[in-house]
Amino acid sequence: MLRSLQQRDTKIKILLWVVVIGVGGMMVVTLVPLGSRSVQSQPDLVAEVDGNAVTANDVQRQISRIERLQQIPPALRSFYNRQIIDSLIFEQMLQSEANRLGIRVTDQEEVARIKLLLPSLFAGDTFLGRERYALELQQRFGLDMTISEFEELIRKGLLEEKFRQLVTDGVSVTPDEVAEEFRRRNEKVTIDYVLIDPTQLESKVQVSDADLSAYFEKNKSRYQLPERRSVDYILLDLREVGQRVQVTDQELRAYYNEHIDLYRVQNRAHVFHILFKTVGKTDAEIEEIRKKAEEVLKKARAPKAKFEDLAREYSDDTTKTSGGDLGWIVPGQTVAPFEQAAFSLPVGKVSDLVQTEYGFHILLVKERETARTKPFEEVRASIIPAVTSEKAEREASSLADKLTSAVQQSTSRPLGDIAKQFGLTVRQAGPLAATDTIPDIGPAPGLQDEIFRLQKGELSQPVRIDRGYVVLSVKDIQPARQGTLAEVRDGVVADFRREKSLELARTRANELSHRARAGENLAQVAKVVGFELKTSTSFARAGSLEGVGSGRQLIDAFSLAVGEVSAPTSLAGRWLVYKVASREEAKMDELEKQRKGLTDQLLNEKKSAAYEAFRASLEDRFRKEGKLRINADNYKRLTSSS
Repeated sequence: MLRSLQQRDTKIKILLWVVVIGVGGMMVVTLVPLGSRSVQSQPDLVAEVDGNAVTANDVQRQISRIERLQQIPPALRSFYNRQIIDSLIFEQMLQSEANRLGIRVTDQEEVARIKLLLPSLFAGDTFLGRERYALELQQRFGLDMTISEFEELIRKGLLEEKFRQLVTDGVSVTPDEVAEEFRRRNEKVTIDYVLIDPTQLESKVQVSDADLSAYFEKNKSRYQLPERRSVDYILLDLREVGQRVQVTDQELRAYYNEHIDLYRVQNRAHVFHILFKTVGKTDAEIEEIRKKAEEVLKKARAPKAKFEDLAREYSDDTTKTSGGDLGWIVPGQTVAPFEQAAFSLPVGKVSDLVQTEYGFHILLVKERETARTKPFEEVRASIIPAVTSEKAEREASSLADKLTSAVQQSTSRPLGDIAKQFGLTVRQAGPLAATDTIPDIGPAPGLQDEIFRLQKGELSQPVRIDRGYVVLSVKDIQPARQGTLAEVRDGVVADFRREKSLELARTRANELSHRARAGENLAQVAKVVGFELKTSTSFARAGSLEGVGSGRQLIDAFSLAVGEVSAPTSLAGRWLVYKVASREEAKMDELEKQRKGLTDQLLNEKKSAAYEAFRASLEDRFRKEGKLRINADNYKRLTSSS
């Protein structure tokens, strides 16, 4: 554990643990309003739990700590806020309940946990001082917090552990439950099925003018034409600036010396491999995989063998599509047995089987390079574009500053005057909707935002895009309006066909299921309604049927008798009708091999369910007793996805 604490990913997990207090699931807060006096006295109040406040400032502090370790995408900020608010509320409820029940964390328990997390703070039982303590916090966890804040988080985490232990200590799993779960997970079925895809029926939908007109009138609000704008613009193109830039040999050598680390090559090997995965397999299964790997190894060592073709056929790795090509690897990049083989195997030779935690590997080393620093002449050609780009960027930035000054003199100045002053050309684009791009520029969100911010005739400041800088002027604005049928006809036709094909697919599925259940041959009925009967491979509840769906989506297949036909099953807009062709019962003689793992999994699941039930019950009691009150406005403001 202590070694893993040094890794960055685990730092983040630890931070989330102390922030979220290890809550098993997201809390669903019932919005019981706060009284007006509470809100007025603390305008940033989000919730009040038994008289203790949870504020927007509390939430922001936790968000700031997370953002010091990883960036939070804007689209996920509301999700993070909700998690943090709900966990802070739960934390306060636990503390209140602990006070009621007399549950507390002792100093000895807190010190023991700190010793576990930060053993280097102690020499035997002797504490090495608060200065060392603060330094260790920063170095080990990267958390910008005080010692007292850290110890408070430790105490809250230990308190939550006590409650979790109290709630789950009596939870157990019986042998019968393990056997039933083994049976449920390992039984398999095979089905004869017909998959009805509405997209295959769209061409069969007849569209009359009367139908189209009626559909358009009923759904007219869906066919609004957005505001569109036409613009004039000038483009300061970095590529054009770069074509005029000249670089000297002195500049190239200076770049080489400044970036010398880029040209240091480590010991490295260009490796291809074939992987036979063994993760999660039983000992018997691993032995079968080994035998298969040995057979492929013999093929790989045959005189005319093509290693890449064998990788495409047999490898379980994602590199199989590229013939097993891992590219160049360096020491420390792969697990030890793989690395040892990669750097000891002669170039062009096929390795013996190499076993790692992932499975069995067959390696082929195509090339190997010894560590060295590439000389200037060898890399000179590759430096030219980098130096040219840097000089072009500097010159373009200088010119953009001059453009900025010119625009600031008058935002209503004709764009043509500025273009003439700087030797640029005025170009036109539009009319453009907010989702459109300027054709010769492509996607540039900041540029598109600027187009719809400007007033007609107003000049923009230079907008930075990938290609350089753009100055805009809006020439014409067409307001948003209701489209006519003639203007949006293609979209209306597509929507009409799509909806009708969905209805037609459901009708066909109902007909197919009804007739097959009445005794007609499923294959013959499928042919009549225009679809093909297929037979699946066997699959379990946790498995999947390629091109159809997961075993969980086809859960009814495990309760139907062999030969019984299903009701129509909706699968993401498609419809499935099937007949159970065969059933393969679980091999109970293999239960003992999986008993311990299954027991642990079921126990964890039952404990999680028990703790979640406790959490929900606690929240419900606090709400009913008036001890949990939420400021609905602030809660929604922080957790709204918009």
